[in-house]
Amino acid sequence: MNPRENLLSLYRRQGYEAAPVHFHLCPALERAFHDRHLGQAPYDEVFQFPMRVIIDPGFPWVAETPGRVPSRDWDLGLYYDPPVAKGARIDVWGVAHEPGSEAAHHMTCMRHPLERLDRLEDFQAYPWPDFERADWSFLPPEIARIHERGLAAQVWMECTIWEVAWYLRRMDRLMTDMALEEERAVFLLDRITDLACSRIRKYAEAGADIIAVGDDVGMQRSIMMSQTMYRTWLKPRLAKVIEAAKSARPDVIIQYHSCGFVTPLIPDLIEAGVDVLNPVQPECMDFSELHSSFGRQIAFNGSLGTQTTMPFGSPADVRKTVLRNLEIAGDQGGLFCCPTHMLEPEVPWENVEAYVNACREFKTAGG
Repeated sequence: MNPRENLLSLYRRQGYEAAPVHFHLCPALERAFHDRHLGQAPYDEVFQFPMRVIIDPGFPWVAETPGRVPSRDWDLGLYYDPPVAKGARIDVWGVAHEPGSEAAHHMTCMRHPLERLDRLEDFQAYPWPDFERADWSFLPPEIARIHERGLAAQVWMECTIWEVAWYLRRMDRLMTDMALEEERAVFLLDRITDLACSRIRKYAEAGADIIAVGDDVGMQRSIMMSQTMYRTWLKPRLAKVIEAAKSARPDVIIQYHSCGFVTPLIPDLIEAGVDVLNPVQPECMDFSELHSSFGRQIAFNGSLGTQTTMPFGSPADVRKTVLRNLEIAGDQGGLFCCPTHMLEPEVPWENVEAYVNACREFKTAGG
């Protein structure tokens, strides 16, 4: 098997030959990597990640990409009072991300352009991004290049519906709108869903192997909203997005991301068409229990804690955790064992190497 075939077979629980590796490094750990691997290729090449990622232009954690999505002529002052701070990134949705610290560089002070608006007409008049007129010509050749290298093409469409909506509106205001069944909440979530459907269909048609959707709906010990509210407002819209992809390419693998505790919602995610759950935070959910309950219906990504084991465990702890979780999943696969979030500065580099070495050490019946 090449890396792509190995990963897809693992996710489909059809057996695999080698445990793949994957992680994200913060800038401090990237520097640590370069100090140890001076002159070598990027870390995804050095550690032989089995996929390459294509970032969706609707992903709200990147700045607007000139030329990819048509720019909009709109008045920031109409939506932001006071004005956004100097150095803020404005993403494709118009959400402002004011700078954070390097230690938590992906954490920003978020400003919400729909926060002060209450009329449905104002939501309808908002300058929504025009993804249909975006430049999609890059997509088929980019996926073909990834496949030619024997790697899987994975698209990041995380922050798919719920997170984009509350980034625009502000979480407490959107929750209130939903509880009161306001028309503006229906419009907002429907608009974002329709835009997600049009994009995910393009990725599936172009041959993407894995499409990572998702929204954080879990907290450390509970879900963020009631199951009734989730099933009313988010599950049908998620199912619509997934169906848009699978109607174009039935075998595309849909990965769903939510940090935190989401155990009560896993049956709903399975019914909506999710194939892989990410990231399975061990501080919030027990992988062994999840695998016992749902391992025949869904695969998993993650299970190596970035709140606990990776920053504060020893290399021996990392190795033990990786081997234990891979043994639980068994030879049929169903677990891409990897850190559950970006690795932050507290993580010793020795623990990164211990993770990689443990994956290389693990042997399957097919390996």
